[in-house]
Amino acid sequence: MKVTFKIKRYNPEVPGRDKPYWQEFTLDNVEPTDRLLEMLHRIKWEQDGTLTLRRSCAHGVCGSDAMRINGVNHLACKVLMKDLGPKVTIEPILGLPVIKDLVVDMEPFFDHYKRVMPFFVNDTPLPEDGRERRQSQFDREAFDDTTKCILCACCTTSCPSYWANGKYVGPAAIVNAHRFIFDSRDQAAKERLAILAEPQGVWRCRTIYNCTPACPRDIQVTKAISEVKLAIRKGSPEGIIKVTEIVERVVNA
Repeated sequence: MKVTFKIKRYNPEVPGRDKPYWQEFTLDNVEPTDRLLEMLHRIKWEQDGTLTLRRSCAHGVCGSDAMRINGVNHLACKVLMKDLGPKVTIEPILGLPVIKDLVVDMEPFFDHYKRVMPFFVNDTPLPEDGRERRQSQFDREAFDDTTKCILCACCTTSCPSYWANGKYVGPAAIVNAHRFIFDSRDQAAKERLAILAEPQGVWRCRTIYNCTPACPRDIQVTKAISEVKLAIRKGSPEGIIKVTEIVERVVNA
């Protein structure tokens, strides 16, 4: 395959390149099973060493190489060239300040993440046997899906509500709050629900549904957000999962 890559560039330190512009690169001998990240490496190593991007594990775990590919958020290391075709457009994820080329400032994203208390809270003593705090398989399943988040920001930066108002905590923060709100061992659900009930919290979600398809880990983001909304209305997360499961069975029947 011969593939043309149209990449959005930006370098604030170089006169004439301190405003976003597009640059094209062409690669020959591209295999259908090559990953897009490998092609970006080829461009950087063979054609233009100034091309700047983030990447680390290259196996879809670290979440570093999130970018907008043909108009959709993906991890470059997970996308196969056979799914992109002979012309590929690449730009940084939206809604965050661009530092250089495909690298964005993630601090606003992580500020929202930290705000929802994304850590386990339980002040009661450990069981007398000194083992872990146990829970049933049913209780574990309640938040199993939202433990998969790798903080790549694909969901948050695909959200028009976030583009319109960067103060909105965004889908990723809500997903990580969900992971602890619905953990039967945690004791800070009410505090997190209070944070997400604020004006820039969960009610900024308009159920546009961009977030779920954008997630490289296949997390049901919109479902998690809906469960948090319902928990706020009920005043606690207890019983919410059972209700949503019943609704799903009725809808899918």
